[in-house]
Amino acid sequence: MTEQGGVADTIDAGRRLVRMANGYGQSLGERFGNWLYLLAWSTPLHGARLRGRFPLKLLAVPETALPADIQRGATLLDGHFTLLGRSLALADLDFASLKPDDPLYPYLQCFSWLPDLAVAGGRKGAAPVAEHIMRLWLDAHAQRVTENGWRQDLWGWRILNWTAHAPLILSSPDLIYRSAVLNALARGARHLDRTASHATPGLPRIVAQCGVLAAGLLIAGGEARQRTARAGLAQALSGGMSDDGGILSRSPHAQLDLVRALVMIAQIYKARQLELPDMIERALVRSASALQAVMLGDGGLASWQGSAPVGGDLVRGVIAATGHPVRPLRRARHWGYHRLANGATVLVVDAAPPPSPRWTQCGCASTLAFELSDGAQRLVVNCGGAASGSALLLHDLAHGLRTTAAHSTLTMADTNSTAVLARGALGRGVVEVSVDRRESEGASVLEASHDGYAHSFGFLHQREINMSADGKTVSGQDRLRAASDKRAPKEAPFTLRFHLAPKTEVSLTADGAGALLRIHAGPLWQFRVTGGALGVDDSLWVDAEGKPHATQQLVVTGHAAGGAVVLWNFKRAG
Repeated sequence: MTEQGGVADTIDAGRRLVRMANGYGQSLGERFGNWLYLLAWSTPLHGARLRGRFPLKLLAVPETALPADIQRGATLLDGHFTLLGRSLALADLDFASLKPDDPLYPYLQCFSWLPDLAVAGGRKGAAPVAEHIMRLWLDAHAQRVTENGWRQDLWGWRILNWTAHAPLILSSPDLIYRSAVLNALARGARHLDRTASHATPGLPRIVAQCGVLAAGLLIAGGEARQRTARAGLAQALSGGMSDDGGILSRSPHAQLDLVRALVMIAQIYKARQLELPDMIERALVRSASALQAVMLGDGGLASWQGSAPVGGDLVRGVIAATGHPVRPLRRARHWGYHRLANGATVLVVDAAPPPSPRWTQCGCASTLAFELSDGAQRLVVNCGGAASGSALLLHDLAHGLRTTAAHSTLTMADTNSTAVLARGALGRGVVEVSVDRRESEGASVLEASHDGYAHSFGFLHQREINMSADGKTVSGQDRLRAASDKRAPKEAPFTLRFHLAPKTEVSLTADGAGALLRIHAGPLWQFRVTGGALGVDDSLWVDAEGKPHATQQLVVTGHAAGGAVVLWNFKRAG
């Protein structure tokens, strides 16, 4: 057993069964109870609990070691917010009317624009803009507690960003304004004292508890709050993260935010010259290791569970900010993403069931799909982007991006391996995934199977992937076999898809059993297949800004009558 980034690699040679129940979302009773709880925020009793002394200053200002988007910040200095296909003039900003389905909503409400503004304008250029936006927020939300402005995770991020960029929002000589900001900070912290443990499980609850802890560390007299917050954060982490560091929503973008939040807490401890608790440090290392497991050769994130492919500079910057020499988690029993990396080739496989609806409302039916890169060039991808909230994606398209067909894996009779329900959650489908991984003379072999088609068609889907020691050959086998000896499976067509990265040139060979794939500004790869008919069809890929790009896909079709086997091979030419 090896150690990777402080995390034990716990999958030994041999078969291990990963069991993750699909579960259900909130019941009707839970939703009604949550509605009553949110309604209580507007009562005089809750308002009275928010009263108290407000700080005259912060005890420290943490470093801002996390990377930011200087271009986005420069655009804001010019008077516009831009994100995910949405543009909003600063002159038109109205926090009170901002809706949660607006792509800019979390960016604005969490004050995630502060790092971008700071890196683009410096203190002198950015402070007036930051103060103007802060005044708009105070006018809309400071005195009126509503879910739109006071949701727990919003306050968690807000406290982290306000304290990290205090010089931008507290530079004004206007003492009344400064008092209003500090009073809002104190009221937000008191709100989280009473509500953070009721936040949505997973990342929202973790971030909310990070906000409580940040307030306890940076507002005078916060010793008792620190103790409560450490216990709350420990509980939120154990309930929202797998043992190997992966967020239970299985979203790479959420994983990036998890690492970011923990880095910001670590920076606050450093600013206070206090030792970082072991619990937080372990979670930071494990989560960063799990994040690296879904990085491709360009350093960016692969597209899983609706995430867009975040760029390599940002991901590397966040990992560097941890201050630890983290290595990728290659074999994950719970996080579920397995990373094969030899030579310049990197391949990431989704070898776990989709997340429970309790953890996400934008899960994808992607079990046994993979992405493949050669150096900094991507070759095989998933369409991705369903959960980005991009204004450039219509609702029906975003829904389609969550389907099995939008991922590089096998589908039966145009049916998802896990049902994607119209209301947003995932339904019946994959419950068990069996995984076996081994290394032999430098080569990597991954075998996995899922039961997503067992109920509807009576088949198990088995996928085996072999990567040579030099990474120049990736061969695979997709097999459909009877799920039970007691009943014969149904005859049904199947389709095996390999979505290709944009600007990949495809030429079918004369015998119709292969294709030449030339990566844009990169090498030539050869593809061969037996056991099905090969064709090329249109596809699309959603980039980090939520913009869809036209691309192509290799499509292998066949018919399963009692079973089927498809053999395929990618080989680098040169």
